[in-house]
Amino acid sequence: MTLPAHPFGTEITTETILAQMAAAKGWEDRYRTVIQLGKKLPALPDTLKQEQLKVSGCESQVWLAHQQDCGVFHFAADSDARIVRGLITLVLAAYEGKTAKEISQFDIDGYFDGLGLMAHLSPSRGNGLKAIVEQIKALAA
Repeated sequence: MTLPAHPFGTEITTETILAQMAAAKGWEDRYRTVIQLGKKLPALPDTLKQEQLKVSGCESQVWLAHQQDCGVFHFAADSDARIVRGLITLVLAAYEGKTAKEISQFDIDGYFDGLGLMAHLSPSRGNGLKAIVEQIKALAA
């Protein structure tokens, strides 16, 4: 299985995203930034949109594929919802190209706090975002 390449975790990092969010003027700007990031996420090939790759706990359909190469994890994901595609990019920026230890040690709650988004997400979107994170952590465990 070959996952589609994306810029998250390499060219677009947690640091660059945090800087973009800090420069945003209010919630609407942050929302637009998330949508714009989602547009940079390549579509997951239909061959990877399989039932066993669906993330449970998400309101929208979300697929998460991964592979491990020499102890480093690579992830590809997609959703049928624009905002969720953007939220996926935030997670991929944090976890793409990391080892299991780096994934388990990353302060995802601190990262999300720094983004200033969680208070503005509906409970179901917030739970879906957490479900994606939990699935990545489980894959890396």
